[in-house]
Amino acid sequence: MHKLLRWAGIVVSLLVLAAAAALGGQASAAPQSPSGAAAKAAGAATAAGGLRVVASGLDNPRGIAFGQDGALYVAEAGAGGSGPCAPGPEGEICFGPTGAVTRIWRGTQQRVLTGLPSVAARDGSFALGPVDVSLTGARQYVLVNGPFGGPQTRQQFGPDADAFGRLLRITGHTVRFVADFPTFEANNNPDNGAGAQPGLEIDSNPNGLLARPGVRLVADAGGNDLLKVDAKGRISVLAVFPVRLVPAPPGIPGLPPQIPMQSVPTTVTVGPDGAYYVGELTGFPFPVGGARVYRVVPGEQPQVYASGFTNIIDIAFDRQGRLHVLEIAKNGLLSGDPTGALIRVNTDGSRQTLASEGLVAPGGFVIGADGGIYVTNNGVFAATGQVVRIPPR
Repeated sequence: MHKLLRWAGIVVSLLVLAAAAALGGQASAAPQSPSGAAAKAAGAATAAGGLRVVASGLDNPRGIAFGQDGALYVAEAGAGGSGPCAPGPEGEICFGPTGAVTRIWRGTQQRVLTGLPSVAARDGSFALGPVDVSLTGARQYVLVNGPFGGPQTRQQFGPDADAFGRLLRITGHTVRFVADFPTFEANNNPDNGAGAQPGLEIDSNPNGLLARPGVRLVADAGGNDLLKVDAKGRISVLAVFPVRLVPAPPGIPGLPPQIPMQSVPTTVTVGPDGAYYVGELTGFPFPVGGARVYRVVPGEQPQVYASGFTNIIDIAFDRQGRLHVLEIAKNGLLSGDPTGALIRVNTDGSRQTLASEGLVAPGGFVIGADGGIYVTNNGVFAATGQVVRIPPR
C-alpha cells in the first residue's frame, strides 16, 4: 500500500519518480536545438484520433502556455541522466541536467531554456523536473517539481539538486529562484499531514502554476493546498483541500472498508468570474469519477464546482466561459490504461468529450484564440513526447 500511495504523488508530477537535479551554473537561456531529430515539419504529421502533431521529440512534456509573442512554450521534465542515482519507489532513478523549456512557432521548435534539473528511469521515462510554465509580459515562470517530502529529500542528490521544488523566474538570460515550496511545507504543513501515512506527513510536490501580474498561484499536489507567491517571493496559503473517505479497492488484504483519500491538486486557473479553480488528481485508490474541480475565493473555504471526473491533470476555461478538463488516465490510474481524455463542460451543464483516442498520459493543455486546443502528449516518455492540436468544436 505504501508503494501505491507514493505513486499517487508520482503521477501528480505527471507520472514521475523522485530525485535530483541541477540548476546552479548550468541553466542557460540561450537558444538550443532540441535533442534528437525534433521535427521542423511536425505540423504536417497526424497522430491517432485525428490529432495534428505540431511538435515532437520532446522529453516528458508537461505544462504548456502561450507567450505574448504568440508562440507556445512547453515545460519538459527532461530525461534524467547518468547520475548520481538513487532508489525510487518504482526502481532506480538517475539525475541529469536535461530539463528544458521548448518554444514552438510556425512549425519550428527550439529549446530556449536548458540545463534544468531532471531525474528519470534509466530509459528516460517517468521524469521529474520542469512541470509547468506561465508567462506574464517578458517574464517567464517555470515550476520545477521535486522528490516529494521536505527540503531534505533533494539534499541526497547533492548541492546541484537545490532547484527541485522551486519556482524560477526567467527574464532575458537571467534565471532566479523565486520560492521554495518544500521548505514552506516543512515549516508550515498547512494540511497537517491529513490522510498521510505515519512519517510522510511532510510532503511537497508543486505541480500547477498560474502567473498573473503581481502574483503567482501554485497547486501543491503533495501539500494538498493552493499557495500564493507575492512579488517578494513570500508564500501564503489560499486554500487547503479536504481528505475524503472512499471505499477501499478490492484485492488488497488488510484494508478497512473505507480509507482516507487525499485531494492531490494538480492545476489552477482563473475563471470568468475572477475566482480561482483547482482540479484534483485524487490520491490512492484513484477512483473513477472521484476527481473534483474546486472554486476558490481567497478568505473562504473551497467549494466543489464540478465533480465526476477521473484523475484530473489540467483545467482551463475558454472565451465562452466553458470549463475544459484534461484527465491523465480516463479509466483510472490503477487500470493500467494510459488513455487520457479532454472533456468540455458546456454552459448548460452537459459534457462533451473533445478528444480521447490518441491521448496517452497527457500532461497539460492551452486553448488558442481561435478555439484550437494544444495538448502535451506522451507526457511520461523521453524523446517521443508531442504537442498535438485539437481543432475547434
